[in-house]
Amino acid sequence: MTMATQQDAWRPVTPWTVIAAILLPPLGIFLSRGLTPAFWLTVVLTVIGWVPGMIFALALLFVPDQIPIR
Repeated sequence: MTMATQQDAWRPVTPWTVIAAILLPPLGIFLSRGLTPAFWLTVVLTVIGWVPGMIFALALLFVPDQIPIR
């Protein structure tokens, strides 16, 4: 188990995080991970379009081990 995976385990997915990831994807990632590269990538995807940002944010919340960005 890596350090990043241990940190992810300390922050469980809450209903508020999921709602934030749907309404404003960068906020959901910020609440769950803080200011990480994943947050900035979510910002870029949300600027391109809300749907790509939302899909990426929800994927990071629900299947973080499948996405190599931390």
